[in-house]
Amino acid sequence: MKLFKLRGGVHPESRKELAADRAIRVLPMPEYLYVPLLQHVGAPAQPNVNVGDKVLKGQLIGASQGVISAPVHAPTSGHIVAVGDYPAAHPSGLTAPTITIKADGEDRWLDTEAVSDPFVLSPDQISARVAAAGIVGLGGATFPSAVKLNLSRKNNVHTLIINGGECEPYITCDDRLMRERAAEIVEGVRLIRYAVGAEVVMVGIEDNKPAALAAMTLAAKNTEVKVIAVPAMYPMGWDKQMIKALTGREVPADGRTADIGVLVHNVATAFAVRDAVRFGRPLVSRLVTVSGGSVIEPANLEVPIGTLVENLFQFCGGFRNKPARMVLGGPMMGIQLASAAVPIVKGSSGVLALTDSEIGNVQPSPCIRCSSCVRACPVGLLPLDMAAHIRAGDSSAAVTLGLKDCVACGCCSFVCPSHIPLVHYFNFAKGELMEQERVKLKQESTKKLAEMRNERIARIERERVEAAAKRKAAREARERAAKEAAAKVVTETA
Repeated sequence: MKLFKLRGGVHPESRKELAADRAIRVLPMPEYLYVPLLQHVGAPAQPNVNVGDKVLKGQLIGASQGVISAPVHAPTSGHIVAVGDYPAAHPSGLTAPTITIKADGEDRWLDTEAVSDPFVLSPDQISARVAAAGIVGLGGATFPSAVKLNLSRKNNVHTLIINGGECEPYITCDDRLMRERAAEIVEGVRLIRYAVGAEVVMVGIEDNKPAALAAMTLAAKNTEVKVIAVPAMYPMGWDKQMIKALTGREVPADGRTADIGVLVHNVATAFAVRDAVRFGRPLVSRLVTVSGGSVIEPANLEVPIGTLVENLFQFCGGFRNKPARMVLGGPMMGIQLASAAVPIVKGSSGVLALTDSEIGNVQPSPCIRCSSCVRACPVGLLPLDMAAHIRAGDSSAAVTLGLKDCVACGCCSFVCPSHIPLVHYFNFAKGELMEQERVKLKQESTKKLAEMRNERIARIERERVEAAAKRKAAREARERAAKEAAAKVVTETA
């Protein structure tokens, strides 16, 4: 199949050899699981359990709220020991609403409704089962999958692309999933296709994963699913990059993939869809790569949602030396962890413990105007000019240059010979703009409240004046009536 030329991109050292040939292992169930209520794009789930409740594996413990949201389920059987805040997997170390479960060691499933032939279900029923299972984009976007299915059906999506790019260095969980569970993934892909009515189905896999390509090609034989090798480059895992490589189409700025008739899902999401639709099982675990130069025994682990990161490192033998940095996700777009005592969530593809040599701390120097960042940007932006405006305190000019289209992939920072942390500038500016927007909304809300108050005061004053006028008119009417009555009496007496 013809592939289309891509803009920008980089080729960082993959470091995938640390874990790529490590077969999937199941992490032993920890004593406690810390399940955040917000593991997805949209509104957080609402807890529907209380401290002391006994729960079974797969039981609903947090109901979805609003149109864009996703439920959360118990990753094992046990007792609810806390419903409250717990440190979130975020550089700030701030807390988030979390349900804590003490495992009972039985790992007993809730009774679920299995379907021997899931293709007898209607597309609406498939979407309903995906929604009830709490499935979100497992490639990292964490957008509720059922919402994407419903929107795609309404928008008459004609092309389904399954992303097996996994371009982040170190991360190999999708690679292992495709090698070991290809048939299940293909069934999930076919269910997604059936649910949205797509005519074309393509699975894009980077050409540096020959074993995964072979396994998926064999599993897709005699089906409508086409498995295609795409160039190994970063950020091929970005959905818009994969779309451009396979179809030649570009998603409009501020647009969605559905605007050009395309739906993109991750291979792990397809696997989760198959489990939800065929077996009625919600998303309660995921594959996670544990890697980095500090890890004694890198691995690909099947991990219950809510497991602390420190449990994964302990299972992998701990550290051969103190990590210079711990990262949740990949090194290009992952987040730095201040502590390993934070839970794995649905979007966690990897946890890394990196050495000093791996993070390469180098002090930045002045920009030499080489334009390497411009050539590397997959979106076609001008990173050096955007950063210059941001440094000058003019974020609005950076917006004019396309700041909002930046996906923070890190390509520009990676190739910069001056080691300027360009992505940090862009993230700072985005945060500043969001704060300005919040302030603007607050001011507009305050202005609206003040106007409503003034209107209320004016209405009260108007009603007071009208009431006083009515009382005066009534009093004058009574006085006239009294005078008229008195005059009548005088007249009659005379």
